[in-house]
Amino acid sequence: MDRVKKQAIAILGCGVVGGATAKLLTQDIDFLKKRTNLTFFLKYIIDTNFARAKELNLDSSLFKSNLDEVLEDPEVAVVVELVGGTTFAKNAALKILNAKKHLVTANKALLAMHGVELFAAARKNKVSISFEASCGGGIPIIRAIYDGLIANKQDALYGIVNGTCNYILTEMTLNGVSYKKALKEAQEKGLAEADPTLDVSGMDSAHKLAILSSITFGMQIDVDSIPVSGIDKLDLLDINSGKELGYIIKLIAMARLVDGKLAIRVAPSFIRKEHPLAWVTGSFNAISLYSHALGHSMYYGRGAGGSPTASAVVSDIISVFLGTAEKTFSTLPIWPDKTKPAPLLPDGEGKGRYYLRINAKDCAGVLSKIASVFAENDISISSVLQKELVEETAGEQITGAYVPVIIITHKVKEENMRKAIAKIDAFDFVKSKIVYIHIMDEHEEIF
Repeated sequence: MDRVKKQAIAILGCGVVGGATAKLLTQDIDFLKKRTNLTFFLKYIIDTNFARAKELNLDSSLFKSNLDEVLEDPEVAVVVELVGGTTFAKNAALKILNAKKHLVTANKALLAMHGVELFAAARKNKVSISFEASCGGGIPIIRAIYDGLIANKQDALYGIVNGTCNYILTEMTLNGVSYKKALKEAQEKGLAEADPTLDVSGMDSAHKLAILSSITFGMQIDVDSIPVSGIDKLDLLDINSGKELGYIIKLIAMARLVDGKLAIRVAPSFIRKEHPLAWVTGSFNAISLYSHALGHSMYYGRGAGGSPTASAVVSDIISVFLGTAEKTFSTLPIWPDKTKPAPLLPDGEGKGRYYLRINAKDCAGVLSKIASVFAENDISISSVLQKELVEETAGEQITGAYVPVIIITHKVKEENMRKAIAKIDAFDFVKSKIVYIHIMDEHEEIF
């Protein structure tokens, strides 16, 4: 790259992150130049609506509405894609790469769904893709994996990677707030979208997990192959029952190697109060990695917001101008277009412990029938907690009485757990579908 002529940066999209990035590249440019000994500068902000840019008092001479015109400028070395989504963003990314400009992006959905194609296009055009801001806001987790931990084989990855969900679960756990109320508070504080589906369904976490696990294990990850469940069906009764038993609920993005195959999922999970992930609160994110030489390490910080995410975006820009991004991109064989599809652990083959809540009629023989089904499916019970009686009424008449029975199992094959749950659900003494939640045990460190 000719660093004399190609010193300019263009930002595509001036929303929360784009605006914060532009502000950092203008307001703090003297500090950045002094710290890096580089002479890059922001030349363009590309958008169709500059309301946010004007609120931030950004120089209107930077404003452009035509991406193609910007791509024709030979001085532009880096284009930062911050528009989000996957349709326009994909077309724009391909244009940027085919124009032989380095791409910096925070777009996790784009990379999770189209990473192989985009990385191949970048390689063909001898440019790089940098995406530190895609998986954990300002936490430098991507660089930690491919740089700081390059000497390590990775055994497992566990992450809290969605700030919206973590804020909601924190409020439910610590303050006893209902899901609906916690979500409303998150929206009022700007921590949740008006339509929070992508976050609370777990899909945002799945996109991030696909990216993180692909470079952690050096495998292509099909995001559609990741089992995903979200937090929108969680009940305070289960959260409080888990607390009584020493557990905290978190939305965990997990990937681990089991006999050479990858077990991967996003799901609400109980973790021991003593685990460092248990007390990652509010909108903070954290990723735990288990490496064969280092052992357990955890990376913690603000997982969302304009300024934290802009921090990661600008670090990628600097890496491009230093030449390290291009060197890393061209040399390391861990990127999606250079790896093979992950061999996945077959569905149902995984093993783990479970929390179950069974709303059963308060009558003789119920527990023995449940225990019998567990025995048939080779499931061992670790503990049982019977909650107070819940009565159903129709007018003044009591029509039935149910007791929430909380069961913690020992480690069991997932397929066996599903079979047992299906059989117990069919009993006439069970009021509603069994609630079952994964329990995440501390991963064994292997040195």
